[in-house]
Amino acid sequence: MALQLGEIVASLGGELHGDATIAVQGLAPLESAQPDQLSFLSNPRYRQQLADSRAACVIVAPALRDEALARGACIVADDPYIYFARLTQLWKRTHARGGEPDIHPSAVVHPEAQVAPGARIGALCVVERGARIGAGTVLKARVVVSQDCVVGERCILHPGVVIGADGFGFAGGPGQWEKIEQLGAVRIGDDVEIGANTCIDRGALADTVIEDGVKLDNLIQVAHNVRIGRGTAIAACTGIAGSATIGANCTIGGAARIQGHISIADGTFVSTGTFISRSIHKPGMYTGVFPMDDNASWEKNAAALKQLYTLRERIKALEKKP
Repeated sequence: MALQLGEIVASLGGELHGDATIAVQGLAPLESAQPDQLSFLSNPRYRQQLADSRAACVIVAPALRDEALARGACIVADDPYIYFARLTQLWKRTHARGGEPDIHPSAVVHPEAQVAPGARIGALCVVERGARIGAGTVLKARVVVSQDCVVGERCILHPGVVIGADGFGFAGGPGQWEKIEQLGAVRIGDDVEIGANTCIDRGALADTVIEDGVKLDNLIQVAHNVRIGRGTAIAACTGIAGSATIGANCTIGGAARIQGHISIADGTFVSTGTFISRSIHKPGMYTGVFPMDDNASWEKNAAALKQLYTLRERIKALEKKP
């Protein structure tokens, strides 16, 4: 089903330059868009693609309006990327397929669980006793929400997410491990999105907490009693050890490793693959990745790195000599 440019602007705002009756059949990147598709340009570095694009209409910032008009219709928005994101939402709503049940017949929902009206529980999901699912929340296929865990409103949990598995708690040592029962739960706020096969463990005593607006990618491990602040986004394959506290509006790159029992300040940016081994009290960008190199060079550099402490002590000794 096509959308006319006039309908899009009426729903999302923006400044349309061109024929409001132009109908677009889909959304596409600038370089591959066809004459019946709509695209966007948010990074001026790719402005050459704007000139060459065949798109019926392009979403651009005010500074690129004249260049966009030179090739055809455009929608001018203060932030084209945000506008495009909202357009994808509009497109999905417009093209949504109806008729699906709120709770799939194959889902298992305990009689003592609470599922708010308007929530959707997908195929093969399990919602255990005492769990609560908020209004407008969607559990995709094979999601598990364990006993007494809470998922807020308008959340999306993608296939294979597990909320409330036991935290990794054992006392003792090799050969004699005593399980520490995990008596807390998981509390997830509103407007949270959790990617496929991500696991969030229940707390040992207090709850694991994911605040409003948090976005978690696929294959993330969140250990027991972690707290993730409002609006933080974490990319795939990150591991967060127990009792770590991540502040609000942080961005954590993929495959980051975060030590337990530390805190990260609000507004912190952690680069991909970085190991955070101590608390961060001052917001900023933090990176701790040994640069990639060919293996022979990397081994030489790694060997030299091991000698740094010895070299430091030798230099200190030499500096003390008269």
